[in-house]
Amino acid sequence: MILSLVGYLGLKVSKPRNPVRLNDLDLFYTSVSASTASSMVAVEMEVFSNSQLILFTLLMFLGGEVFTSMLDLLFAGYNLQNKVSINPFPPTNHANQIELGLVLSIPHSDSENHNPCDSNIINVASCDRLKYNCLSYLTYAVLGYLVMVQFVGFSFVSLYMTLVPSARQVLKNKGIKIVTFSLFTVVSTFASCGFVPTNENMIVFKKNSGLLLLILPHVFLGNALYPPCLRLLIMVLKKVTKKEEFSYLLKNSVDVGYEHLLSDLRCCFLVATVLGFNLIQFVMLCSLEWKTKIMEGLNVYEKVVASLFQVTNARHAGESVFDLSSISSAILVLFVVMM
Repeated sequence: MILSLVGYLGLKVSKPRNPVRLNDLDLFYTSVSASTASSMVAVEMEVFSNSQLILFTLLMFLGGEVFTSMLDLLFAGYNLQNKVSINPFPPTNHANQIELGLVLSIPHSDSENHNPCDSNIINVASCDRLKYNCLSYLTYAVLGYLVMVQFVGFSFVSLYMTLVPSARQVLKNKGIKIVTFSLFTVVSTFASCGFVPTNENMIVFKKNSGLLLLILPHVFLGNALYPPCLRLLIMVLKKVTKKEEFSYLLKNSVDVGYEHLLSDLRCCFLVATVLGFNLIQFVMLCSLEWKTKIMEGLNVYEKVVASLFQVTNARHAGESVFDLSSISSAILVLFVVMM
């Protein structure tokens, strides 16, 4: 609520691109939508100035699921730090960690005889120290993931918009800066907000298959496939750094208390579910809409990429490369079911 209010005040103070008076309720509604990744807007996006678009980008970044989950890790680490005074990264005992991992796997029914922090196995300070170290490493891993994924996406989208004349001309005609568009779109997609600085969303870029393919991965990386990607990142960090904390994170994902850190099996199920649902939508959309009005002017490759982009966003970010009012009712019902 505070973030939405600050966003509203920022939009109110800054001037729009056109000399029009924006309704206070519309501004607040749009601010709430951006900070909560709701993908609903009450005014046309091209009305907003460059500074207002940057403000929207900040709201979406701070309101994204990955960022807010990182705050949970910070608060959990702070609470542990208050329980025991420790160094952020002290050396840990290999044997104790293995023993702790074994104890944590013991069924609950045997908890009376096997306490993971029992003084005969490991003292309370060591238990808290291990958990604090794990939370610290996990926080840095999430932060690195958050920054690097969006930075790489921003870099590639900016490069594409600079090198491809057709895409660059669209932004030039609309008076939108390449840097602003690239940053705004990548952050919006990663946060599953679905905002795009153009009034037509991504429809004006439906022939720019390269741009759609650059944006598409962020739909997954910031949403449904974030847990598998995070686990993969931790596995890589474990192999590179040899830190025991990463081993503990992989073996005791439930004990850490981070809801996005899933076990290997659950990650596999999640990937299979996401790919399966998207494949069903893709086949249905291509079967019913391949030769309809929404596909006019596109070659086979452009149709495939645009269809893949549309069905993926229907379940996640909410961006659109087709006019939804022209899509058949059967596909719209399918989108609703998948959402």
